[in-house]
Amino acid sequence: MESEQAILAFAALAQPTRLEVFRLLMQHEPDGLPAGEVARHLAVPHNTMSTHLAVLNRAGLIDAERQSRSIVYRANLDAVRMLTSFLVKDCCGGRPEICAPLVTDLSSCRASMKITARKAATHA
Repeated sequence: MESEQAILAFAALAQPTRLEVFRLLMQHEPDGLPAGEVARHLAVPHNTMSTHLAVLNRAGLIDAERQSRSIVYRANLDAVRMLTSFLVKDCCGGRPEICAPLVTDLSSCRASMKITARKAATHA
């Protein structure tokens, strides 16, 4: 990831509603949410939500897919991975023991995502 793309992503997330939208979409991975449902969850007018979703989409943080009459939005997990990697690429000046807590936090997130995915698969 280039610095310009990272700055665009951070700028998109630097607004409270957009940050909440992104977090909401992360919670609803992999299915995503229709735009209207995102607006209802966050009690934001539909036209305002459309603007926020467009900013996040241009920043590459979310993807949109038309499904019939709705547009379903999903977090772009590859963009999240690239942004996280960009932040920690040169972490700790070659001293991995300093970054161990960060790696542990990210690993526990990944483990809980796998558990959630397994539960969803057994209920499907």
